Amino acid sequence: MSTRTIAFIGLGNMGGPMAANLVAAGYTVQGFDVTEPAKEAAQAAGVKVKQSVAEAAEGADVVITMLPNGKLVASVMEEAIAALTAPALFVDSSTIAVGEAQANAQTAAAAGHRYIDAPVSGGVVGAAAGTLAFMVGGAAEDVATAAPIFDVLGRTVTHCGDVGAGAAAKLCNNMILGIQQIAIAEGMVLGERLGLTPQAFYDVVSNSTGACWALTVNCPVPGVVQGSPSENDFRPGFATDLIVKDLGLAMQAAEATGTEVAMGAQAARRYQALSEAGYGGKDFGVIIEAVRQNHQ
Repeated sequence: MSTRTIAFIGLGNMGGPMAANLVAAGYTVQGFDVTEPAKEAAQAAGVKVKQSVAEAAEGADVVITMLPNGKLVASVMEEAIAALTAPALFVDSSTIAVGEAQANAQTAAAAGHRYIDAPVSGGVVGAAAGTLAFMVGGAAEDVATAAPIFDVLGRTVTHCGDVGAGAAAKLCNNMILGIQQIAIAEGMVLGERLGLTPQAFYDVVSNSTGACWALTVNCPVPGVVQGSPSENDFRPGFATDLIVKDLGLAMQAAEATGTEVAMGAQAARRYQALSEAGYGGKDFGVIIEAVRQNHQ
């Protein structure tokens, strides 16, 4: 199967740059999003913006979805399937539950299509730079079909196993990420109160055993890492409401498997409180403000 036309559904903070990179690589990309700013930005990047999911899916060989939740992915797939007249490969890069990914694969197969779950890590910076890390679940031949697309969008691709394995890896990764962002926030605030400048903290930790993406890319203090959300009033990036959703899915998976995730559970509670305090639309690095406000 050769890819000629890609339907890209979800042109937001992550999907927009990804679709633009595919256009730059020579693919015909037909896109759809529910928000006007996203559609305008995608059109400026050369995406053929359509007025519905069905229109975007017409004539597509590959349908990529990058959406906020599993319910929306399932709904979009139904709309796309109704518009497709030839077999297509669905590539879902959203973060959803393992069971949702497996159900999507069954829906696709019943209509004569193929499906892989291919969530990503790397954030908006990685999406724009084409350096995302893909964690993929699905049949080997389907992953091979999508490989040229992954080469454009990402730096690494790991075939994790059958459908649902990519989603499983993403939930584990994002639970770790949520914990690390809190740890970096606590460490930076403690450092501030001990007299360390944010730059000194960064220079030491980024070159030591505490180094992690939550610091080196998503540094929650402005003036240290150019382009981090803290430089722009915590404009996401990765919104707090999204980490709340992802940690909720991770907690459900932990309960289903009988796995102890004490730190993950604590992180889930803290981000939930952050969202309820009105920070849901801010980048999740804004957790540092909650740390600063919680004096002992």
